[in-house]
Amino acid sequence: MKMQWILISALVFALITAVFAVINVEPVQVNFLFAQTSTPLILVILTSTLLGGLIVGLFGMVRQYKLQRKVRQLEKQLQDALFPPAPPQPAHDKEQTEPSGSTVH
Repeated sequence: MKMQWILISALVFALITAVFAVINVEPVQVNFLFAQTSTPLILVILTSTLLGGLIVGLFGMVRQYKLQRKVRQLEKQLQDALFPPAPPQPAHDKEQTEPSGSTVH
Protein backbone atom coordinates (compact mmCIF):
# COMPACT_ATOMS: atom_id res chain seq x y z
CA MET A 1 0.00 0.00 0.00
CA LYS A 2 2.90 2.34 0.75
CA MET A 3 4.31 1.93 -2.78
CA GLN A 4 0.93 2.90 -4.24
CA TRP A 5 0.90 6.13 -2.24
CA ILE A 6 4.45 6.91 -3.30
CA LEU A 7 3.52 6.33 -6.96
CA ILE A 8 0.37 8.45 -6.68
CA SER A 9 2.32 11.24 -4.96
CA ALA A 10 5.00 11.15 -7.65
CA LEU A 11 2.39 11.34 -10.42
CA VAL A 12 0.61 14.27 -8.73
CA PHE A 13 3.95 16.06 -8.30
CA ALA A 14 4.83 15.43 -11.96
CA LEU A 15 1.45 16.77 -13.07
CA ILE A 16 1.75 19.92 -10.94
CA THR A 17 5.31 20.48 -12.19
CA ALA A 18 4.26 20.01 -15.83
CA VAL A 19 1.36 22.48 -15.49
CA PHE A 20 3.60 24.99 -13.71
CA ALA A 21 6.27 24.62 -16.41
CA VAL A 22 3.78 25.04 -19.30
CA ILE A 23 2.43 28.27 -17.73
CA ASN A 24 5.97 29.72 -17.49
CA VAL A 25 7.36 29.70 -21.04
CA GLU A 26 9.01 33.13 -21.28
CA PRO A 27 12.80 33.23 -21.69
CA VAL A 28 14.95 33.93 -18.63
CA GLN A 29 18.63 34.64 -18.09
CA VAL A 30 20.44 31.69 -16.55
CA ASN A 31 23.82 32.59 -15.08
CA PHE A 32 26.28 29.72 -14.68
CA LEU A 33 29.58 30.43 -12.99
CA PHE A 34 31.39 30.42 -16.33
CA ALA A 35 28.67 31.46 -18.82
CA GLN A 36 25.31 33.16 -19.17
CA THR A 37 22.47 32.09 -21.44
CA SER A 38 18.86 32.93 -22.23
CA THR A 39 16.66 29.84 -21.91
CA PRO A 40 12.89 29.32 -21.77
CA LEU A 41 11.76 28.98 -18.16
CA ILE A 42 9.97 25.73 -18.97
CA LEU A 43 13.34 24.08 -19.70
CA VAL A 44 14.85 25.44 -16.48
CA ILE A 45 11.93 24.11 -14.42
CA LEU A 46 11.84 20.67 -16.07
CA THR A 47 15.64 20.26 -16.01
CA SER A 48 15.82 21.26 -12.34
CA THR A 49 13.03 18.84 -11.45
CA LEU A 50 14.66 16.02 -13.41
CA LEU A 51 18.10 16.60 -11.86
CA GLY A 52 16.57 16.80 -8.38
CA GLY A 53 14.77 13.50 -8.93
CA LEU A 54 17.94 11.84 -10.20
CA ILE A 55 19.96 13.06 -7.22
CA VAL A 56 17.31 11.88 -4.73
CA GLY A 57 17.13 8.53 -6.55
CA LEU A 58 20.92 8.17 -6.43
CA PHE A 59 21.01 8.84 -2.70
CA GLY A 60 18.18 6.33 -2.22
CA MET A 61 20.08 3.67 -4.19
CA VAL A 62 23.26 4.26 -2.14
CA ARG A 63 21.26 4.01 1.08
CA GLN A 64 19.57 0.81 -0.12
CA TYR A 65 22.96 -0.72 -1.03
CA LYS A 66 24.38 0.11 2.41
CA LEU A 67 21.33 -1.36 4.14
CA GLN A 68 21.54 -4.58 2.08
CA ARG A 69 25.23 -4.92 2.95
CA LYS A 70 24.42 -4.43 6.64
CA VAL A 71 21.62 -7.05 6.48
CA ARG A 72 23.99 -9.60 4.89
CA GLN A 73 26.59 -8.87 7.59
CA LEU A 74 24.03 -9.29 10.39
CA GLU A 75 22.63 -12.49 8.84
CA LYS A 76 26.15 -13.92 8.75
CA GLN A 77 26.69 -12.98 12.40
CA LEU A 78 23.38 -14.63 13.29
CA GLN A 79 24.32 -17.81 11.42
CA ASP A 80 27.69 -17.89 13.19
CA ALA A 81 26.01 -17.37 16.57
CA LEU A 82 23.34 -20.04 16.02
CA PHE A 83 25.54 -22.58 14.27
CA PRO A 84 29.17 -22.02 15.24
CA PRO A 85 31.73 -23.63 12.96
CA ALA A 86 32.79 -27.13 14.08
CA PRO A 87 36.14 -27.30 15.87
CA PRO A 88 38.92 -28.96 13.87
CA GLN A 89 39.11 -32.72 14.35
CA PRO A 90 42.33 -34.06 15.92
CA ALA A 91 44.48 -36.22 13.66
CA HIS A 92 43.98 -39.97 14.23
CA ASP A 93 46.90 -42.31 14.98
CA LYS A 94 48.10 -44.67 12.30
CA GLU A 95 46.80 -47.58 14.36
CA GLN A 96 43.18 -48.49 13.83
CA THR A 97 41.09 -50.15 16.47
CA GLU A 98 38.75 -53.03 15.73
CA PRO A 99 35.32 -53.22 17.32
CA SER A 100 36.61 -55.79 19.82
CA GLY A 101 39.09 -53.25 21.11
CA SER A 102 42.30 -54.87 19.91
CA THR A 103 44.64 -52.89 17.70
CA VAL A 104 45.70 -53.95 14.23
CA HIS A 105 49.19 -53.11 13.02
